[in-house]
Amino acid sequence: MKRSNRREFLSQAFKYGLWSLGATPMISAILSGCEMLDNIAESGPTIELGDYTIDTKAIAKKGQSVSKTFEDFTPEQEYYIGRTVGARVLQKYPPYDNPRANQYLNVMGQMLAQASDCPETFGGYHFLIQDSDEINALAAPGGFIFVTRGILRCCPNEDAVAAVLAHEIGHVQYKHGLQSIKQSRITSALTSLAIDSAKEYGDADLAKLTETFEESISDISQKLIVNGYSRSFEYQADVSAISITKRAGYNPYGLVDMLNQMKIQLKPDRQDFAKTHPSPDSRLAEIQAYIGKNSVVTSPPTRQSRFKAALGSI
Repeated sequence: MKRSNRREFLSQAFKYGLWSLGATPMISAILSGCEMLDNIAESGPTIELGDYTIDTKAIAKKGQSVSKTFEDFTPEQEYYIGRTVGARVLQKYPPYDNPRANQYLNVMGQMLAQASDCPETFGGYHFLIQDSDEINALAAPGGFIFVTRGILRCCPNEDAVAAVLAHEIGHVQYKHGLQSIKQSRITSALTSLAIDSAKEYGDADLAKLTETFEESISDISQKLIVNGYSRSFEYQADVSAISITKRAGYNPYGLVDMLNQMKIQLKPDRQDFAKTHPSPDSRLAEIQAYIGKNSVVTSPPTRQSRFKAALGSI
Protein backbone atom coordinates (compact mmCIF):
# COMPACT_ATOMS: atom_id res chain seq x y z
CA MET A 1 0.00 0.00 0.00
CA LYS A 2 1.31 3.45 -0.89
CA ARG A 3 2.21 5.84 1.88
CA SER A 4 -0.58 8.28 0.94
CA ASN A 5 -3.13 5.48 1.05
CA ARG A 6 -1.89 4.31 4.41
CA ARG A 7 -2.21 7.79 5.84
CA GLU A 8 -5.72 8.17 4.45
CA PHE A 9 -6.72 4.80 5.86
CA LEU A 10 -5.45 5.64 9.33
CA SER A 11 -6.72 9.20 9.43
CA GLN A 12 -10.20 8.17 8.37
CA ALA A 13 -10.36 5.00 10.35
CA PHE A 14 -9.03 6.06 13.69
CA LYS A 15 -8.74 9.88 13.92
CA TYR A 16 -5.47 9.62 15.82
CA GLY A 17 -2.47 11.81 15.34
CA LEU A 18 0.62 10.31 13.69
CA TRP A 19 4.09 10.19 15.16
CA SER A 20 7.58 10.35 13.68
CA LEU A 21 10.52 10.25 16.04
CA GLY A 22 12.96 8.47 13.79
CA ALA A 23 12.88 5.68 16.37
CA THR A 24 12.05 2.57 14.39
CA PRO A 25 13.25 0.07 17.02
CA MET A 26 11.13 1.74 19.68
CA ILE A 27 7.94 1.81 17.65
CA SER A 28 8.50 -1.69 16.32
CA ALA A 29 8.76 -2.85 19.91
CA ILE A 30 5.51 -1.08 20.77
CA LEU A 31 3.81 -2.76 17.84
CA SER A 32 4.95 -6.16 18.99
CA GLY A 33 2.77 -6.20 22.13
CA CYS A 34 3.02 -6.39 25.89
CA GLU A 35 6.07 -8.60 26.23
CA MET A 36 8.21 -6.05 24.43
CA LEU A 37 6.57 -3.23 26.39
CA ASP A 38 7.76 -4.83 29.59
CA ASN A 39 11.29 -4.95 28.18
CA ILE A 40 11.11 -1.27 27.25
CA ALA A 41 10.07 -0.32 30.76
CA GLU A 42 13.02 -2.21 32.19
CA SER A 43 15.45 -0.15 30.08
CA GLY A 44 14.87 2.92 32.24
CA PRO A 45 12.19 5.41 33.30
CA THR A 46 12.69 7.61 30.22
CA ILE A 47 14.35 7.60 26.83
CA GLU A 48 15.66 10.80 25.25
CA LEU A 49 15.08 11.11 21.49
CA GLY A 50 16.03 14.53 20.16
CA ASP A 51 13.52 17.04 21.50
CA TYR A 52 11.30 14.29 22.89
CA THR A 53 11.34 12.48 26.24
CA ILE A 54 9.61 9.13 26.21
CA ASP A 55 8.17 7.91 29.51
CA THR A 56 8.68 4.18 29.06
CA LYS A 57 6.78 3.17 32.19
CA ALA A 58 3.77 5.18 31.09
CA ILE A 59 3.90 3.55 27.67
CA ALA A 60 4.16 0.08 29.18
CA LYS A 61 1.30 0.75 31.57
CA LYS A 62 -0.88 2.13 28.83
CA GLY A 63 -0.03 -0.78 26.55
CA GLN A 64 -1.02 -3.25 29.24
CA SER A 65 -4.26 -1.40 29.88
CA VAL A 66 -5.42 -1.79 26.29
CA SER A 67 -4.20 -5.30 25.60
CA LYS A 68 -7.47 -6.90 26.63
CA THR A 69 -10.19 -7.85 24.16
CA PHE A 70 -12.32 -6.66 21.27
CA GLU A 71 -14.26 -4.57 23.80
CA ASP A 72 -11.40 -2.08 23.92
CA PHE A 73 -12.11 -0.77 20.44
CA THR A 74 -13.89 2.57 20.61
CA PRO A 75 -17.27 2.97 18.85
CA GLU A 76 -15.54 5.17 16.28
CA GLN A 77 -12.90 2.55 15.55
CA GLU A 78 -15.56 -0.14 15.32
CA TYR A 79 -17.47 1.98 12.79
CA TYR A 80 -14.49 2.46 10.48
CA ILE A 81 -13.48 -1.18 10.76
CA GLY A 82 -17.04 -2.14 9.83
CA ARG A 83 -17.10 0.24 6.90
CA THR A 84 -13.94 -1.31 5.52
CA VAL A 85 -15.32 -4.82 6.02
CA GLY A 86 -18.49 -3.68 4.25
CA ALA A 87 -16.45 -2.67 1.22
CA ARG A 88 -15.09 -6.21 1.06
CA VAL A 89 -18.57 -7.67 1.37
CA LEU A 90 -19.68 -5.55 -1.59
CA GLN A 91 -16.86 -7.00 -3.66
CA LYS A 92 -18.57 -10.38 -3.32
CA TYR A 93 -22.16 -9.24 -3.74
CA PRO A 94 -22.90 -5.93 -5.56
CA PRO A 95 -25.67 -3.59 -4.35
CA TYR A 96 -29.19 -4.18 -5.65
CA ASP A 97 -30.37 -1.13 -7.57
CA ASN A 98 -33.91 -0.86 -6.26
CA PRO A 99 -34.42 2.31 -4.18
CA ARG A 100 -37.92 1.37 -3.06
CA ALA A 101 -36.87 -2.04 -1.74
CA ASN A 102 -33.80 -0.62 -0.01
CA GLN A 103 -35.81 2.18 1.58
CA TYR A 104 -38.33 -0.35 2.85
CA LEU A 105 -35.54 -2.42 4.35
CA ASN A 106 -33.91 0.60 6.01
CA VAL A 107 -37.11 1.90 7.56
CA MET A 108 -37.81 -1.54 9.03
CA GLY A 109 -34.20 -2.02 10.07
CA GLN A 110 -33.96 1.30 11.88
CA MET A 111 -37.13 0.53 13.80
CA LEU A 112 -35.84 -2.92 14.77
CA ALA A 113 -32.49 -1.49 15.84
CA GLN A 114 -34.30 0.82 18.24
CA ALA A 115 -35.92 -2.25 19.80
CA SER A 116 -32.53 -3.92 20.34
CA ASP A 117 -30.11 -3.69 23.26
CA CYS A 118 -27.81 -1.65 21.00
CA PRO A 119 -30.07 1.02 19.48
CA GLU A 120 -27.20 3.32 18.51
CA THR A 121 -23.80 2.89 16.92
CA PHE A 122 -21.18 5.54 16.14
CA GLY A 123 -22.25 5.94 12.50
CA GLY A 124 -25.76 4.55 12.81
CA TYR A 125 -27.21 1.40 11.29
CA HIS A 126 -27.15 0.91 7.52
CA PHE A 127 -29.09 -1.76 5.61
CA LEU A 128 -28.51 -2.77 2.00
CA ILE A 129 -29.89 -5.40 -0.36
CA GLN A 130 -27.29 -7.18 -2.46
CA ASP A 131 -27.92 -8.35 -5.99
CA SER A 132 -27.32 -12.07 -5.58
CA ASP A 133 -29.44 -15.21 -5.77
CA GLU A 134 -27.32 -16.78 -3.05
CA ILE A 135 -29.00 -17.04 0.32
CA ASN A 136 -27.02 -14.93 2.74
CA ALA A 137 -27.05 -12.08 5.24
CA LEU A 138 -24.02 -10.45 6.84
CA ALA A 139 -23.42 -7.92 9.61
CA ALA A 140 -20.19 -5.95 9.76
CA PRO A 141 -19.08 -4.21 12.98
CA GLY A 142 -20.67 -0.87 13.71
CA GLY A 143 -24.06 -1.61 12.17
CA PHE A 144 -23.51 -2.36 8.47
CA ILE A 145 -26.04 -5.02 7.52
CA PHE A 146 -26.32 -6.72 4.13
CA VAL A 147 -28.99 -9.13 2.89
CA THR A 148 -29.13 -10.80 -0.50
CA ARG A 149 -32.12 -11.06 -2.78
CA GLY A 150 -31.82 -14.80 -2.25
CA ILE A 151 -32.54 -14.66 1.46
CA LEU A 152 -35.39 -12.19 0.99
CA ARG A 153 -37.00 -14.72 -1.32
CA CYS A 154 -37.04 -17.07 1.67
CA CYS A 155 -39.28 -14.60 3.51
CA PRO A 156 -43.00 -15.21 2.94
CA ASN A 157 -44.03 -12.21 5.01
CA GLU A 158 -42.75 -9.05 6.67
CA ASP A 159 -42.36 -10.82 9.99
CA ALA A 160 -39.80 -13.12 8.38
CA VAL A 161 -37.87 -10.16 6.91
CA ALA A 162 -37.91 -8.54 10.35
CA ALA A 163 -36.45 -11.74 11.82
CA VAL A 164 -33.58 -11.76 9.30
CA LEU A 165 -32.70 -8.14 10.08
CA ALA A 166 -33.08 -8.66 13.83
CA HIS A 167 -30.73 -11.66 13.68
CA GLU A 168 -28.04 -9.52 12.03
CA ILE A 169 -28.64 -6.69 14.51
CA GLY A 170 -27.98 -9.31 17.19
CA HIS A 171 -24.53 -9.96 15.70
CA VAL A 172 -23.79 -6.22 15.91
CA GLN A 173 -25.18 -6.02 19.44
CA TYR A 174 -22.84 -8.76 20.67
CA LYS A 175 -19.87 -7.51 18.60
CA HIS A 176 -19.41 -10.92 17.01
CA GLY A 177 -17.46 -9.39 14.14
CA LEU A 178 -14.85 -7.79 16.38
CA GLN A 179 -14.47 -11.07 18.22
CA SER A 180 -13.18 -12.56 14.96
CA ILE A 181 -9.99 -10.49 15.18
CA LYS A 182 -7.08 -12.49 16.51
CA GLN A 183 -6.06 -11.45 20.02
CA SER A 184 -2.46 -10.77 19.01
CA ARG A 185 -3.63 -8.19 16.47
CA ILE A 186 -5.91 -6.47 18.98
CA THR A 187 -3.03 -6.15 21.42
CA SER A 188 -0.68 -4.80 18.77
CA ALA A 189 -3.12 -2.33 17.25
CA LEU A 190 -4.58 -0.93 20.45
CA THR A 191 -1.18 -0.62 22.08
CA SER A 192 -0.02 1.50 19.16
CA LEU A 193 -3.10 3.70 19.19
CA ALA A 194 -2.87 4.22 22.95
CA ILE A 195 0.16 6.48 22.66
CA ASP A 196 -1.45 9.90 22.96
CA SER A 197 1.70 11.85 22.17
CA ALA A 198 2.02 10.26 18.74
CA LYS A 199 2.52 12.80 15.96
CA GLU A 200 3.82 10.98 12.91
CA TYR A 201 5.02 7.49 12.14
CA GLY A 202 7.87 6.76 9.78
CA ASP A 203 7.13 4.78 6.64
CA ALA A 204 8.16 1.39 8.04
CA ASP A 205 6.20 1.85 11.26
CA LEU A 206 3.14 3.19 9.48
CA ALA A 207 3.29 0.20 7.16
CA LYS A 208 3.38 -2.14 10.15
CA LEU A 209 0.40 -0.50 11.85
CA THR A 210 -1.57 -0.44 8.61
CA GLU A 211 -0.76 -4.10 8.03
CA THR A 212 -2.10 -4.92 11.49
CA PHE A 213 -5.44 -3.37 10.69
CA GLU A 214 -5.58 -4.85 7.21
CA GLU A 215 -5.08 -8.26 8.79
CA SER A 216 -7.84 -7.48 11.30
CA ILE A 217 -10.18 -6.65 8.44
CA SER A 218 -9.18 -9.93 6.78
CA ASP A 219 -9.94 -11.84 10.00
CA ILE A 220 -13.49 -10.47 10.06
CA SER A 221 -14.09 -10.81 6.32
CA GLN A 222 -12.89 -14.41 6.36
CA LYS A 223 -15.24 -15.18 9.23
CA LEU A 224 -18.27 -13.49 7.63
CA ILE A 225 -17.87 -14.60 4.03
CA VAL A 226 -16.00 -17.90 4.16
CA ASN A 227 -16.08 -19.62 7.54
CA GLY A 228 -19.17 -18.29 9.29
CA TYR A 229 -19.75 -17.76 12.99
CA SER A 230 -19.81 -20.52 15.56
CA ARG A 231 -23.05 -22.27 16.36
CA SER A 232 -23.15 -20.54 19.74
CA PHE A 233 -22.89 -17.11 18.10
CA GLU A 234 -25.65 -17.97 15.63
CA TYR A 235 -27.89 -19.23 18.41
CA GLN A 236 -27.19 -16.07 20.40
CA ALA A 237 -28.21 -13.97 17.38
CA ASP A 238 -31.36 -16.07 16.94
CA VAL A 239 -32.35 -15.45 20.56
CA SER A 240 -31.74 -11.74 20.00
CA ALA A 241 -33.92 -11.86 16.89
CA ILE A 242 -36.77 -13.37 18.91
CA SER A 243 -36.45 -10.67 21.56
CA ILE A 244 -36.13 -7.79 19.08
CA THR A 245 -39.05 -8.86 16.90
CA LYS A 246 -41.29 -9.28 19.94
CA ARG A 247 -40.43 -5.80 21.19
CA ALA A 248 -41.09 -4.34 17.75
CA GLY A 249 -44.52 -5.95 17.48
CA TYR A 250 -43.66 -8.74 15.04
CA ASN A 251 -44.40 -12.41 15.42
CA PRO A 252 -41.12 -14.12 16.39
CA TYR A 253 -42.21 -17.20 14.45
CA GLY A 254 -41.36 -15.23 11.34
CA LEU A 255 -37.86 -16.60 11.91
CA VAL A 256 -39.27 -20.14 11.77
CA ASP A 257 -41.10 -19.34 8.53
CA MET A 258 -37.89 -18.06 6.96
CA LEU A 259 -35.83 -21.09 8.02
CA ASN A 260 -38.45 -23.50 6.70
CA GLN A 261 -38.33 -21.76 3.32
CA MET A 262 -34.54 -21.74 3.45
CA LYS A 263 -34.49 -25.53 3.86
CA ILE A 264 -36.31 -25.84 0.56
CA GLN A 265 -34.22 -23.33 -1.36
CA LEU A 266 -30.69 -23.90 -0.05
CA LYS A 267 -28.25 -25.47 -2.50
CA PRO A 268 -25.30 -27.24 -0.84
CA ASP A 269 -22.82 -26.35 -3.60
CA ARG A 270 -23.06 -22.61 -2.98
CA GLN A 271 -20.95 -20.40 -0.69
CA ASP A 272 -23.94 -19.10 1.26
CA PHE A 273 -25.86 -20.07 4.40
CA ALA A 274 -25.24 -23.75 3.69
CA LYS A 275 -21.50 -23.13 4.10
CA THR A 276 -21.39 -20.42 6.74
CA HIS A 277 -24.28 -21.17 9.13
CA PRO A 278 -25.60 -24.10 11.13
CA SER A 279 -28.25 -26.09 9.25
CA PRO A 280 -31.81 -24.73 9.29
CA ASP A 281 -32.95 -27.91 11.07
CA SER A 282 -30.50 -27.43 13.94
CA ARG A 283 -31.47 -23.79 14.30
CA LEU A 284 -35.18 -24.63 14.16
CA ALA A 285 -34.76 -27.20 16.92
CA GLU A 286 -33.04 -24.71 19.21
CA ILE A 287 -35.47 -21.88 18.39
CA GLN A 288 -38.55 -24.01 19.03
CA ALA A 289 -37.05 -25.33 22.26
CA TYR A 290 -36.67 -21.70 23.31
CA ILE A 291 -40.06 -20.27 22.28
CA GLY A 292 -42.24 -23.37 22.33
CA LYS A 293 -44.64 -24.91 19.84
CA ASN A 294 -44.87 -23.26 16.44
CA SER A 295 -47.72 -20.88 15.68
CA VAL A 296 -48.94 -19.60 12.34
CA VAL A 297 -47.78 -16.10 11.38
CA THR A 298 -50.78 -14.03 10.35
CA SER A 299 -49.69 -10.61 9.12
CA PRO A 300 -52.19 -7.72 9.12
CA PRO A 301 -53.37 -6.92 5.56
CA THR A 302 -51.63 -3.52 5.50
CA ARG A 303 -48.34 -5.10 6.57
CA GLN A 304 -48.51 -7.84 3.96
CA SER A 305 -49.53 -5.32 1.30
CA ARG A 306 -46.47 -3.10 1.85
CA PHE A 307 -44.25 -6.19 2.00
CA LYS A 308 -45.46 -7.35 -1.43
CA ALA A 309 -45.25 -3.84 -2.89
CA ALA A 310 -41.63 -3.44 -1.78
CA LEU A 311 -40.24 -6.95 -2.22
CA GLY A 312 -42.72 -8.75 -4.47
CA SER A 313 -40.42 -8.51 -7.49
CA ILE A 314 -37.18 -9.13 -5.61
